[in-house]
Amino acid sequence: MSKKLINNPRNVVREMLEGVVDGSDELALLEQANVVLQADLPEPDKRSVAIISGGGSGHEPAHAGYVGKGMLTAAVAGDVFTSPSTDAVLHAIRACAGPAGAVLVVKNYTGDRLNFGLAAELAQTEGIPVEIVVVADDVSLHQTVSEDRRRGIAGTVLIHKIAGGAAAAGKSLAEIADIARNAAGDLGSMGVALGACTLPGADKPGFTLADDEIELGLGIHGEKGVERRKIGTANELAETILKTIIKDRKIGKGDKVALLVNGLGGTSSMELAIMTRHAIAYLREMKMDVQRVWTGTLLSALDMPGCSLSVLKLDDTRTRLLDDATTARAWPGSGTIAAKRREVKDPAGSSDDITYPDRGPLADKIENTGRAVAKKLKAEEPHLTDLDTKAGDGDLGASLERGADAILELPHKAWATPATALIATGNALRKAIAGSSGPFYANALIRAGRHLQDVASPAPAQWAEAFEIAANAIAELGGAKEGDRTMLDALLPAAKAFNEAAAKDKSGKEAWQAACDAARTGADKTAEMSPELGRASYLGDRAVGVPDGGAVAVAIWMQEIADNL
Repeated sequence: MSKKLINNPRNVVREMLEGVVDGSDELALLEQANVVLQADLPEPDKRSVAIISGGGSGHEPAHAGYVGKGMLTAAVAGDVFTSPSTDAVLHAIRACAGPAGAVLVVKNYTGDRLNFGLAAELAQTEGIPVEIVVVADDVSLHQTVSEDRRRGIAGTVLIHKIAGGAAAAGKSLAEIADIARNAAGDLGSMGVALGACTLPGADKPGFTLADDEIELGLGIHGEKGVERRKIGTANELAETILKTIIKDRKIGKGDKVALLVNGLGGTSSMELAIMTRHAIAYLREMKMDVQRVWTGTLLSALDMPGCSLSVLKLDDTRTRLLDDATTARAWPGSGTIAAKRREVKDPAGSSDDITYPDRGPLADKIENTGRAVAKKLKAEEPHLTDLDTKAGDGDLGASLERGADAILELPHKAWATPATALIATGNALRKAIAGSSGPFYANALIRAGRHLQDVASPAPAQWAEAFEIAANAIAELGGAKEGDRTMLDALLPAAKAFNEAAAKDKSGKEAWQAACDAARTGADKTAEMSPELGRASYLGDRAVGVPDGGAVAVAIWMQEIADNL
């Protein structure tokens, strides 16, 4: 069975709803039905129009997360990906609707339409006026089925908010239904999946995709999309989806719109933000006025990796209702954005202000060597990433590749002398690498550069002194020592070997090669060490058997220098 944080698969819906209600003082749960409703509703004759929605579970935080003043009065939960029963919907209507009646917001699936529709009929025979608003926002089916047969997907959340706001404003049943239906007609959504979801109790996902495949135009029930294709970039996928929505909903230049970027349950906030970035940019490129944006997991498909985009045409009424306050815990806030991205200039610091002298006698050699090291680190990215993934957090290769790119972008004049080259490289690395490697290398290089500030052509002993200063700077900054399974297990033995060889009047190339050999030996030894510091220390003895990536990286760039001397 696929791993889930559940008890009995048969009880997941009720236990989930109990957890939602237990975590709030504003919600209540019907005893005999899986219905979450606002607690402490006024007497029936004093109630405004009730807004009720729901459907199968597995779409969390929908639908219970949107129960609150200014949004849903109640949410009816069926089994996972299964419509709730007619009786459950009827229980919800009876529990929260007064003489003002109820609007049922229904996603356009057969089971939901049947059960919510029959419940509405039964409620009306009991004297409770009911209107049904069907949401069919999935534009991916535009070439497959008629509009009245399209699915209701994540854009439904916007209709919840608009209908709830209208009810809170005291509008009549007919007015609310009319506002919500018109909004649903101007709403388009479309999704993309990078993989399948796994139902509670199931032993495998609903379908499989190759590493480079996606499903485009899927619903919210773990099903396949309308098309399987090769994965593209986030920008390409955002444009493909938005082009379909814009054409289908006839959204034109100058139209005011709201954008919803919805995660399907297994997508990181980072990825959703990247999709949001280009979705906003593309809509603006198409001359549309993006007035509201919401990003997050608002209506999921369990743990499916992927997202959907929804675009809604706005008018003053819809904007006001979307802006109105709500106590629903899952509603993601105001959604207001600036007319364009706000950026301010970085303040310059004295450490960035380097006066470059004329190129010295070693400038060409240093520049060629520095660029060779950068290219070597880029080539070794997969190897270093693999090592760090096995015994760390997996970011080393990418971090050093960013650092390498920064080195390759240094201006010609930065390589004028040993000191300017070291300091400029240190500053470049501290800006390019935000993890621990950046500060370590920057501190080491800047100190070494200061030590050689007035030396145009250092002797081997002076290079050795600078190297030892650099290694000790890392030890001082990070608090590690030799034997802790860090980059110092390569650097400190290398510094010792470099000094010893230089003291014996070895040539610079010979002395440096001795240092390289010591670094490689030290890096190899880390495979048998238990980590004491760094991310690998969280793994303890599970990291034993794999050499430390940071130490291996030191051995790699040191040998590359040797090969270019």
